[in-house]
Amino acid sequence: MNHDTSLSSPRVLPRTPGAEPRVVTGAQLREEGLTAAQVSGRCTPRGPWQQLLPGVYLLDTGPVGGRERLRAALLYAGRPAAGRRGSRSGREGAGTDRTGTAAGTEGAAVTGVAALALHGFAAAPPVPALTHVDVLVPRTRRLRTAGFVRVVRVALLPPESSVVDGFPVVPAERAVADVVAGLDDPAAVRLLLAEAARDGHCEPAALVAELSAAKLLGRPAVARAVELLLAEGRSLAEERLYTLVRVHGLPEPVWNVDLRLPGGPHLGSVDAYWPEEAVAVELDTARAPRCAAASWPAPRGSGGRAEPEPGPAAHAVRREQLERLGVTVVRLSAEALREAAERQAGAVRTALCAARDRRPAAYVEALPR
Repeated sequence: MNHDTSLSSPRVLPRTPGAEPRVVTGAQLREEGLTAAQVSGRCTPRGPWQQLLPGVYLLDTGPVGGRERLRAALLYAGRPAAGRRGSRSGREGAGTDRTGTAAGTEGAAVTGVAALALHGFAAAPPVPALTHVDVLVPRTRRLRTAGFVRVVRVALLPPESSVVDGFPVVPAERAVADVVAGLDDPAAVRLLLAEAARDGHCEPAALVAELSAAKLLGRPAVARAVELLLAEGRSLAEERLYTLVRVHGLPEPVWNVDLRLPGGPHLGSVDAYWPEEAVAVELDTARAPRCAAASWPAPRGSGGRAEPEPGPAAHAVRREQLERLGVTVVRLSAEALREAAERQAGAVRTALCAARDRRPAAYVEALPR
């Protein structure tokens, strides 16, 4: 009996010399004229193809690398994009675009360790070495975890998802939170959070917000790591502010002072203050979430009670009070200091120049913190 499963169709996806192995779906192969029996006959231990996941195939017999796993995971978890059925257009390979990624699909995004690898985290293995892939899909999808793919259902995919190296991937802060959820080692949590902020993968405020949304701040290891993260983020922002003043030729302020009326109440603390111009700079850095404050160590001298940082509403009230007294408050974010220092220096310089054209402020004392 002849069991020839050779491909007699002239539309069978020729392999381009030097090209990466292609990952395709069974639906795409059927559109090329192959029957289920032909596909099955080619996915034997002797090749020439292999099945990676249900309905997803690698047109090669070699080792499966991280990029092939990513493509396969997205083809398995994603839906065909509107207007993109099959792979005949472009002939770059079934289900792939010119970068060799899982094009023509939507409704899924890479997260977890695989997303950290795509974002370039040193704590994650390099992309070619990935052995498992986590993908987010909408909760309404009927899809099971299979093989090296773990399906994570969510109500909605993150709207900020982007394309990194051709693969749809969640923002770095979301990927970190998803990885932290599965970590038990406090040192690993601390190192991952520190790398995320120190290497500029994400801002501490965004990272803390994700950890809070994932309800992870109640874990002692995470709470302690966040405390250290915020302290380091604050220190980095202060160093950027010092550099901004000196590099851009701004007058030297008095640093880290408390403002108050003579004999009156405390008006608030600022990071830099120019007394003659009555201009203050306040750093907008991540603050300790109130929901986690109870699990964090109390600061020294607090009588054993940890007092949470004032929230945005309290900052707004304080700023309004200072401006009624004639003090101009310039609020600078850590992200803006890193990415647009010259623009922030211009904002401070403008405030200092404008002080010459207004009436003198009420006398405000500036005392060391």
